[in-house]
Amino acid sequence: MSKAKPAVLILCTGNSCRSHMAEGILKAAAGDLVDVYSAGSKPAGYVHPKAIQVMAEIGIDISGHTSKHMDTFLDRDITTVITVCGNADQACPTFPGQVNRHHWGFDDPAHATGSEEEILAEFRRVRDQIKLVFEAYAAGLREGRNL
Repeated sequence: MSKAKPAVLILCTGNSCRSHMAEGILKAAAGDLVDVYSAGSKPAGYVHPKAIQVMAEIGIDISGHTSKHMDTFLDRDITTVITVCGNADQACPTFPGQVNRHHWGFDDPAHATGSEEEILAEFRRVRDQIKLVFEAYAAGLREGRNL
């Protein structure tokens, strides 16, 4: 009988951009080691189309993701919770009972303004920051470091 993989829950407020990008990147980098989920304290109800677009550019499909409330996971055995809210005006949600907690804040690209290309550039910038952090986290998991 195989032991269940540890579960990692990535939280932000809206669960429309950053948490989905992080979920997709961590699944791609370490989905064989951990189960990865994302949710929000006030879910937007959709995954931002530009988040889907910029993730597809790096070969990760998040088009099937859905925006979920963090309460959906209260009855699950969550090992690690990672919050990705960035701005001081955003209240990062807290999740009861998990063993490990990390906070890696990123700007919310959904608030980007300007031309279509400027907004896409902001989504790409945030995606690339998330990719660096979550791929480093995945490398640590591979080396047997803490969740």
